[in-house]
Amino acid sequence: MRVEALSGPVLDAALDGVARLRIAVFRDWPYLYDGSLDYERDYLAPYRNNDRAVVAGAFDGDQLVGAATGTPMEDHADDFAQAFAASGLSLSDIFYCAESVLLPAYRGQGVGHRFFDIRESKAAALGRRHVAFCRVERPVDHPAHPADYRPLDGFWRARGYAPLPGVVATFRWKDLGNSHETPKPLQFWIRDLP
Repeated sequence: MRVEALSGPVLDAALDGVARLRIAVFRDWPYLYDGSLDYERDYLAPYRNNDRAVVAGAFDGDQLVGAATGTPMEDHADDFAQAFAASGLSLSDIFYCAESVLLPAYRGQGVGHRFFDIRESKAAALGRRHVAFCRVERPVDHPAHPADYRPLDGFWRARGYAPLPGVVATFRWKDLGNSHETPKPLQFWIRDLP
């Protein structure tokens, strides 16, 4: 298993694979995302030539089996500025870990830690004071909630992250089985960099 930051032609070659991974992994709980390759390609395009962004890939041989992305938070100001408005934090001090997707067969082997290591290293190199990500909040009585679901809170807390009280964004996407997009709350988690 190889986990590395991607750049140049390697990144260009991997972006469609990252798009497919996002669609596949985010179909599961708690996202239930009914995505399209066209949307994903547009979403990932800003990573192509952004020296301040990072895309990490996990490979089993030559096969991309996981990916994680991150950019300075101000690259997402249109989406998240309102959520952070009352937090007292400046977006220019925060590095945003946008997603971490890994096929189920490869989980529990340390790849998630490597994804965070790579993104936190990029954040430090950019002089950021904080690293943040968000997760969707679903009601525990949601009909699609799997009985055996185990949230990643323990993993995130062990890395020093904690929920940022009151900092919640709203995003819209189409859930599996729905005909239209609906709003979902996204709770931010954050940690300070040393």
